[in-house]
Parts: sequence; C-alpha cells; structure tokens
Amino acid sequence: MKKSALFTTILFFALTWAYPANAEESEQETDLAEEAKSAVLMERDTGEVMVDKNAHEQLPPASMTKVMTLLLIMEELEYGGLDLEEMVRVSDKAASMGGSQIFLEAGEEMAVKDLLKGIAVASGNDASVALAERIAGSEEAFVKKMNEKAAELGLENTHFQNTTGLPADDHYSTAYDMAIMAKELLKYESITDYTSIYEDYLRKGEDNEFWLVNTNKLVRFYPGVDGLKTGFTNEAKYCLTATAKKNDMRVIAVVMGADTPKERNSAVSGLLDYAFNHYETTKLFDKGDSITSLNLLKAENDHINVITSQSISTLHEKGQAPEDIKTKVKIDENITLPLKKGDQVGTLIIENENELLSETELIVESDVDNAGYLTLWKRAWEKLTKHN
Repeated sequence: MKKSALFTTILFFALTWAYPANAEESEQETDLAEEAKSAVLMERDTGEVMVDKNAHEQLPPASMTKVMTLLLIMEELEYGGLDLEEMVRVSDKAASMGGSQIFLEAGEEMAVKDLLKGIAVASGNDASVALAERIAGSEEAFVKKMNEKAAELGLENTHFQNTTGLPADDHYSTAYDMAIMAKELLKYESITDYTSIYEDYLRKGEDNEFWLVNTNKLVRFYPGVDGLKTGFTNEAKYCLTATAKKNDMRVIAVVMGADTPKERNSAVSGLLDYAFNHYETTKLFDKGDSITSLNLLKAENDHINVITSQSISTLHEKGQAPEDIKTKVKIDENITLPLKKGDQVGTLIIENENELLSETELIVESDVDNAGYLTLWKRAWEKLTKHN
C-alpha cells in the first residue's frame, strides 16, 4: 500500500471513531434551551462559553437591563461614591415609574441598601431610577454611563435607553453580552447577598410595609442559584440571567425569549445541570489576593499592595485538570500618580503548556497619592547616607 493511501486509511478510521462522541455531545448541547430564542452558558472566572444558542442575536432584554444598572451601583459602593446607609430622596419621576415597582412615594427617603434590595429582589423600576438619579444626577446621565460601560466591556450588540428595561426603541442586548455584564457584576461578590433573597420586607413595621418576593424562583428551587435578574415584556417574552455556584465553580446562564416562565426556568435549569455534570474548575486565586507590591519613588506610600481584581480559576472537563499551570505577572511600565483604589497597574497571565488561559487585571488595593516634599527629601537623604 502506498504511503499516501495508508495515511488516508488511518485518517478515515480516526475520524470514524471520533465522530460519534463529538456528535453525541453536539446533539446534547443543541437540545439545551430549545425553548428559548437565544441562550448562553458561561463559566464566571474564565469567561469560557460552554453552550451557545444564537448568543449574539440582538433582542430586547426587558428587566435584565438592571444587571448593568446594578453593576454601576456596585461600582459606586466599592469605590466610595455611595454608602449603603445613605438616605436617598425619591423624585417625582422615580415615583411615577410603571411596571415592577416597590411603590416609592415622591419625597420619601429610603436607604441605599433598601433601594438596592428593591431592585435585586423585586425588580423595582422606581428604585432603579431613584439610585440612577442619585449617582448621575438624572436617569439620562446614568444611561450614558451604562452605554459607556458597555463600550468599555466590548459589548458591540448592546444599547440602552433607560435603566429599567421598559420597552423603548433602540434598546437591545444579547445573551452573550448579558453574560459578560453578569460576569463583571459578580466581581462584587456582595451582590449575591441581595439577589439571593427569596422574600423580605421594606419599611418593616410601618403602615406602608412592602413584601418583596424574588422574581427569580430558581433562587428557592435550584440548589446553588443566588441571582441574578429576570425580565419580561410582551416583546421580550420571558428572560433570565441566572448564576449558580457549586463547590468552587460559578456559572452564568442566560435565556432570552422563552414563551412562559416555566419554559424559561426549565431552560436555565438544563444549562446549569449541563455545566455541573460535565465541568469543574480549579481555583487559583480569590478576589483581593495579594500578588506583588510596588515601590514607586514618587508615591507617598512606600509599599503599594497589588491584588487580583477578581477570582481566577481554570475550567476543564471533569477529571481532566491541567497539570502545567504557570502564572506571570506583568506590571505596566508607565504608572501615573495619583492612583485610585481599583486602578489597574498590571496583568496576571495564566498559561498551560504555553497556551494562554486567561489575563486578569491587577489593581491597587488602596488610593496612592503623590509623595509630598518632605517624603521626597527624606528618601533622597536616606539614599545618600546609605551609599556613603
């Protein structure tokens, strides 16, 4: 037999043996989320997509819009622009919002933590507008920040017209983009303290006490689900951006355009089952782990702690963990002072056998100010005396 013929025969048998397993897996993925117009399943730490069904199709996101609203709120809380105990006065506009609401009254004051709960649990449109106005001055200005954040995250198929997801022209997103927003939101791990609440009360003990019940029923009925946001309008139908954690693996499942809540929840449950049955992660770093430190001549601090901006893991099929994981730290060459808490100063690179697995921002743990004249003088003097 000629060499080329032998090679063809071997290749034929290799493909024949490999095909059934791949076909079976492909068919299983195709069956997932068949009730929905589009869907995606993503591992949170790596951002790796495990299932993709029309994931880049532009569709109305309904109240899943509030994933971005919550993201900007959590950023403000993280970096000191907002405090959970702060009281926010409700405007006429916020109080007049229709749809899902917690029935805020114009002139009423409510703590940020309760408004946040009202958005996360009850999908309150009025609470969303109230916090948007507090952060940006107006809902319109806040929506501009939402679109800027979408651009920063590279979301090419997302555009917002409001903070709530109420029907509007030119207001759209995709299952994939929603998953990326959720991935970013889950950097702020305390968000699930709110989105995991199944029922609670606002204005407890008062005449206008309000009972909150989570619109995401999987929080109660699927083990490990602790968020994030449902959505429904006649145009969007039933949507859900969900997240669940089992052992060290957190996944995000997004379903858009299901005909009924039952079909939506069934689709998400199927995606989660698939993730936890087939995959696992190996945790490498938690959010906030110290990676290295900086000594910048012109900084007031002589020791600047550099930490991970989010948790970092590797994703693999069960029983197939990578064995040659390497980490590299790359510090930016030109760091400009002053720095604010959370500013990026480098990148943590994870590789397996020279294959790039992930790149994660390294950030400063706290504010870093320019060194004062006295500090600079002391350092110069210490350096001079040390060499002498």
